Amino acid sequence: MALHPLWIPDTAPPRAFPDVDVALEEPNGLLALGGDLTPERLLYAYAHGIFPWYSDDQPILWWSPDPRMVLEPSQMRISRSLRRRLRRGDYTVTMNQVFRRVVNGCAAPRASQTGTWIVPEMVDAYSRLHELGHAHSVECWHDGTLVGGLYGVAIGRVFFGESMFSLLPDASKVALAHLCRLDFALIDCQLPSEHLARLGARTLPRKAFCARVASLCQEPLPAVTPCNATPEAAH
Repeated sequence: MALHPLWIPDTAPPRAFPDVDVALEEPNGLLALGGDLTPERLLYAYAHGIFPWYSDDQPILWWSPDPRMVLEPSQMRISRSLRRRLRRGDYTVTMNQVFRRVVNGCAAPRASQTGTWIVPEMVDAYSRLHELGHAHSVECWHDGTLVGGLYGVAIGRVFFGESMFSLLPDASKVALAHLCRLDFALIDCQLPSEHLARLGARTLPRKAFCARVASLCQEPLPAVTPCNATPEAAH
C-alpha cells in the first residue's frame, strides 16, 4: 500500500504532526501537508525535527529528511583564504540588525535557481518569529552595504539554519564563522550538500538527530543579542 503524507487542517493544534518515522522515503522526508505557519506550530515542528519547505504554487509542505545534515560549530573548516579574510576584518558582522533584509536577500533569485522557496508567507512568518525572539540573523557589511548573511531559528542550544546569501566573496562564510563562535552545540543544515560538507558539516541519521535536538532544545539559549563585531580567525 502506498504511503501518503498527512493533511493538517488549519484548525489543527500545533502538535498535529505524525511521528517523523512515517516520513516518506521518496521524496525524502516529506511528512505532512497543510496547516499554517504560526509561531506555535513552527516552534513545535523545529523542536521535533520538522521544517517547512515549499513553493508558492504548493500547499505548506513539512519535511523531516533522513539523514539530516548538521554542523557542530567546533568542526567548521576554515580555509586559508577565509582565515586571512577573517584576520583582515574585510567585513563588519552584526546580529539581529536587519533581519527581514537578510531573509529577502536569501529569497532573491540566483543564477543557479529557477525560483525561490522563501515565499512572502514565509518571510512574514519568520519575521514574526524574529519579533518574538526566536529567529535570528547574522549580517555581513562592506562599506555600510549589506553583502551577505544568514538566518534561522534558535531553540535552546540548537540553531536551525534556514538560508544564507552572499553578494561578495565569502560573506556568508564569514557570517557562519561568527555564528560558530556563539555557544550553540549544533547547527541544523537540513539537507546534505557538497558546499556544506566542505565547511565541515556531516550527516546524522534522523533518529540520532531528533534525539540530540530533544536534549539540546532544553538547554539555555546562548546570547544572541544585537552585536557589532569582526569575527576572529577561530578554529
